[in-house]
Parts: sequence; structure tokens; C-alpha cells
Amino acid sequence: QVQLVESGGGLVQAGGSLRLSCAASGRTFSTYTMGWFRQAPGKEREFVAAISWSGASTYHRYYADSVKGRFTISRDNAKNTVSLQMNSLQPEDTAVYYCAADAAVSGISAAAKGYDYWGQGTQVAVSS
Repeated sequence: QVQLVESGGGLVQAGGSLRLSCAASGRTFSTYTMGWFRQAPGKEREFVAAISWSGASTYHRYYADSVKGRFTISRDNAKNTVSLQMNSLQPEDTAVYYCAADAAVSGISAAAKGYDYWGQGTQVAVSS
């Protein structure tokens, strides 16, 4: 069982930045693909970004088009953490952001059903 705990959400003005963090339990964290998803009121949960690690300094990152160039996902396997640096935030980025872990070694998935474990979520609100 993997437990995920997000932190770092809050209220920010448009154009501002926030950094989300997710702390994970489990001794095989480095093998997981880690992802961030978000869900705005009345909308379905959507993919934001994901990262996997294939050894040494090789990381694979994948972003939704809507955040590409503004958000950066990173991970620290020694600390069992994954982070999402969000810059140039816009009101449409307002949502609850969820950290997720995919325990299967099968590449990066942008589908929520591909992830096995989920955090409780952290609220991000961007004012115009």
C-alpha cells in the first residue's frame, strides 16, 4: 500500500506561481510513475503531468498541452517526493490537484485509470 500526501496549494493571483509537493510512502518509490491530475468544479479529472525514472539521471516527463511551458514536474527518489512547479498561473488552473502513483512498470499514462494510488488532493485557486 502506498500513501500519498500533497501540500503546497493555496490562493494566488493570475501570473503568480505555486509549488505543489507530494510525499509518498513505500520502498519502491523510484519504480513508480508519478503523476499530477486536477479536477475543477463540475469537470472531470484531467491529466496535468507525469514523470518516470529509468535509472541514473534519466527521467521521462510528459505534460498536458494546457500546462506545457508553464508547469514543471520533478521527483526526488531519495526523499520519496514529487513536485509540481506551476508558473504563470491562470484562473483556468483553479482546481483540486491530486498526486497519483502508477506501480506498474509500463511507461507513462495520462489516463487516471492507469494510476493505482491517489492522494487526498490540495486546492489551488487563481484569482483574476
